[in-house]
Amino acid sequence: MIQLSILKITEYGPWTLTLGSDREHELQMLQASLYKQLQKLFSAKNCLVFLNKSDEFFVVSNGLSLEDHIEIQKSLKESFEISLTISIGYGESPFDANLKAYDAKQNSVILNEEHSIYGFIDSSLKFNVSIMHLDVDDLKSKREDNSPYEISLKVFELHSKIGRYFIEKNSLSFFLGGDNYMVIASDDAKNSVQNFINMIKHDEQISLNCGIGNAKTSRDAAKLATKSLDTIRAIRDSGKQKPDVYEL
Repeated sequence: MIQLSILKITEYGPWTLTLGSDREHELQMLQASLYKQLQKLFSAKNCLVFLNKSDEFFVVSNGLSLEDHIEIQKSLKESFEISLTISIGYGESPFDANLKAYDAKQNSVILNEEHSIYGFIDSSLKFNVSIMHLDVDDLKSKREDNSPYEISLKVFELHSKIGRYFIEKNSLSFFLGGDNYMVIASDDAKNSVQNFINMIKHDEQISLNCGIGNAKTSRDAAKLATKSLDTIRAIRDSGKQKPDVYEL
């Protein structure tokens, strides 16, 4: 079982208009500062924040109570003049948890009206999360024949393929920057990741590595996923035949 918290800036469009036309630099700084603060607040509670859109964030919030969310909302209110809603859901798969959080917001299932928190929390549930950390093996070689912008296009095209493939496995995918991606994964996603790697290698001539981590909380799962990825690199660098997938 996994718990997700979806945070979204409220009335962002109308608020941006109050800043005038020369606002883009201010908005970019605000979005970066907000992401930094959210990651700081949630990681302190052993969670991990994923940037979905610049006005929306997904948090694997296993184990967090309503009081934890209220505490974070209070801290954000002190730091920013904008406000955010939080929608919380849980499910057997990451995508199901996302749907439950979405349905709660759509149907106004209010957990705390003062702090704009919607959703469902069940402290009796046993939570676990699997995270897959994927990166491109030897992207450096592709820079010899492609400009930085062309490399970026390849990276974003790959992100789209990862997202489309793993949503069919009830999983959620996020771009981390560089050539790194994380998938909040179902068992089906983990079981099919080798097939995906084979497909991308055949169709796109791109080799991927995938480290998988399993834990009760998202920060611990991400740590193990990255440790798994580092293990693949270490095996490769030792001259041995590396695995495409390694799991802890």
